[in-house]
Amino acid sequence: MHFAIFVEDPSGKVALDNIIPILLGDYHTHKITSFHGLGVIPSNLNKVSDPRRRTLLDNIFGILRAFGKMSSHYEQVVMVICDLDNKCLKEFRNELLDILNKCNQKPDTIFCLAIEEGEAWLLGDIEAIRKAYPKVKSNILSNYINDSICGTWETLADAICKGGSQALKKKGYPAVGKEKSDWAKNITPYMDFHRNKSPSFNYFITKIQEYLSVDPN
Repeated sequence: MHFAIFVEDPSGKVALDNIIPILLGDYHTHKITSFHGLGVIPSNLNKVSDPRRRTLLDNIFGILRAFGKMSSHYEQVVMVICDLDNKCLKEFRNELLDILNKCNQKPDTIFCLAIEEGEAWLLGDIEAIRKAYPKVKSNILSNYINDSICGTWETLADAICKGGSQALKKKGYPAVGKEKSDWAKNITPYMDFHRNKSPSFNYFITKIQEYLSVDPN
């Protein structure tokens, strides 16, 4: 089976580049495509997307429609992975399902939402963070509640970075994005999928296992 995976930003791709091969093993193929942010669902789905808007939601209908047309010819599943941010989980999932249902031919699709942000999946494995960053501020990690709406990437920044999230924000978005990619690159190799305490990460693992019927480790 082929897994076509779409994620909203480069740091998400960095994390999945380490995670997905372990989950799929040697018997399945995959391709991970990242965008430059989540974006918004267009009011007119049939309008041709502006090629300059390289955001996930601006392009999601076209992606699902294209894969739907190929669904009868290939054994594949589309995975859409993005942050929930401060949106209502039920409402946002229904919006995504509504887009899928508007496709004339619906591809086999999984929507996985990181709650609140992708860094929640890293914070789900505190031991992996400690191995990657031995000088991490453990008191900040111990106060974190998994998948809480709390400023997730800021929490991780406060635990790891000198000066915390405020110092990082002063450097601007490119610096934040690079730091997020570094966290993903450094922490994911130490992750143990069985001990991860992020409910949204465990949902992601479960959905893949449903297709593969194999244990991830």
